[in-house]
Amino acid sequence: MEQRKCWRCGRNGYADPLDHHHIFGGPNRKKSEKYGLVVDLCHNRCHIFGPMAAHANAETMRTLRQYGQRKAMEENGWTVEDFIREFGRNYL
Repeated sequence: MEQRKCWRCGRNGYADPLDHHHIFGGPNRKKSEKYGLVVDLCHNRCHIFGPMAAHANAETMRTLRQYGQRKAMEENGWTVEDFIREFGRNYL
């Protein structure tokens, strides 16, 4: 079994526990779960409070969404239009 690590910094969660972060939240949270568009992030440093944390930094969130869209398209054989139909917009 592969050890969990933070998507952003690569840490293993020993000093800062890892959270599951749904790349596309709100109305798309269940779809994120369905398609495996969930990453592990260090709770304090990379998820919530750090200067580059997903919930505190627009560039980190943009990068995550682009990663999520590419992953969804690749794993499901989708075009950009297919992704937009499922998630409502294009992040690329």
